[in-house]
Amino acid sequence: MKRLIVSRRLQILSGLLVTTMIVSACESQAAPGVTTVPPGVDAFCDLNYVEGSIDPAQTLDLYVPQNSAKPLPLIIYIHGGAWTGGDKKSCPPLLFVKDGYAAASLEYRFANKAKFPAQIQDCQAAIRFLRGNAKKYNLDADHFGVGGESAGGHLAALIGTSGGTHAFAPIGGYLDQSDRVQAVCDLFGPANFVTVIQQGNANAEKHLPKWEQWQGGRGYSVLIGAETGVDVEKSEAVSPIHYVSKSTPPFLIFHGTYDQLVPFAQSEELAAKLKENGVEVLLQPFAHMEHSGPIYWTPPAVKLVKAFFDKHLQGRDVPLEPLSEKDSTYVPAN
Repeated sequence: MKRLIVSRRLQILSGLLVTTMIVSACESQAAPGVTTVPPGVDAFCDLNYVEGSIDPAQTLDLYVPQNSAKPLPLIIYIHGGAWTGGDKKSCPPLLFVKDGYAAASLEYRFANKAKFPAQIQDCQAAIRFLRGNAKKYNLDADHFGVGGESAGGHLAALIGTSGGTHAFAPIGGYLDQSDRVQAVCDLFGPANFVTVIQQGNANAEKHLPKWEQWQGGRGYSVLIGAETGVDVEKSEAVSPIHYVSKSTPPFLIFHGTYDQLVPFAQSEELAAKLKENGVEVLLQPFAHMEHSGPIYWTPPAVKLVKAFFDKHLQGRDVPLEPLSEKDSTYVPAN
């Protein structure tokens, strides 16, 4: 394990908040151009969260502000990449460490190596590890939040809805610790594998070609090792919507209305199910936006994410208001 000092580097470009290098100090030696910025955060790199594992896919990076007088709420980030790619180098919650948060970024086993439920088992093992070591790292074990984009959004949502249900056999240690979280920020993650193919095909009929380029959503089937929507049992097991209950934590959902890989209807379904169960949820549409993009990290969007976590992890009395039409509408560059 390496212990380094980390902070963040941002630039403002054309009015957009661009995370040029929200890349961990754990990766700085391997990422040319990353500069050392103001100190004040301890980085604990490549922590193995499964006892006895030497698999780099079962590691996490943890970032803890120094000299905090009290344990810090933790925001955990799960990267996307269609469950077959990506890495933990990027850690957007580093944006909030100056505001009294610790941050973590996870690796997890990819579907081309281990089929579902390996991915959620890894994520839940990481949460139990972090909670079991809360005192060591000065974390507030009662206030963990999770977020992610795309495939990471799916896993974040699944953590939120299935936490505490024992739906998936646990791996690793710290079995006495809870795998529940207290808040979920889901950025355009799929929610219902039973309906996603039908919704994606409807998008294709609207001449949104990337769905066809993605082989009609074949990536969903790669995750579960079966045909999505046809194998109903496996499709339901992987779906966050399947586990929603009255005890599900609050959700903030970002999704582009022109998303060609994860249909916007997925988040509409999830939000409706959460509301049906009395769970607090804010679904923020981004008009004309496709899958991923800088609009999700503009200052107004980041402010909304921060307000969401401030309310549910720090107990602050802050309003959660949808973004204005101007701040949530994608306008392509000429």
